[in-house]
Amino acid sequence: MTGSPWLQLLAVALGGAVGGALRHLLSVAVSRRMGDAFPWGTLAVNTSGALALGILIGAHRPLVPADDLIWLLFGIGVLGSYTTVSSLSLQSLQLAQARAYRPLAAYLLVSVIAGLAAGLIGIFLAGLR
Repeated sequence: MTGSPWLQLLAVALGGAVGGALRHLLSVAVSRRMGDAFPWGTLAVNTSGALALGILIGAHRPLVPADDLIWLLFGIGVLGSYTTVSSLSLQSLQLAQARAYRPLAAYLLVSVIAGLAAGLIGIFLAGLR
């Protein structure tokens, strides 16, 4: 175990604050550039988050203990609040309500494939060190 329970909680809380702010900044920047007819911002955030998580897991082997401060700060805190299933779900529902079924299908398919691919690429990149 690394650190007291309070230090672990602080690591998650600080990481969460940073991750949430980064998510907002990137999502807004991408949406301004690409438009908001398709959820490009959330797609960019979740894909880049999957890449970063893959790198973290790949660089921090073997399996990450649940009380490791690096994992708590970056894996749970920063990346846990940076990536977001709730935004993906909400935007998918909005596309469905708008009867934009093709963009909805594309968004869900690309989100899953891009997330998995980015995570694998991250693990691969971390193994190159």
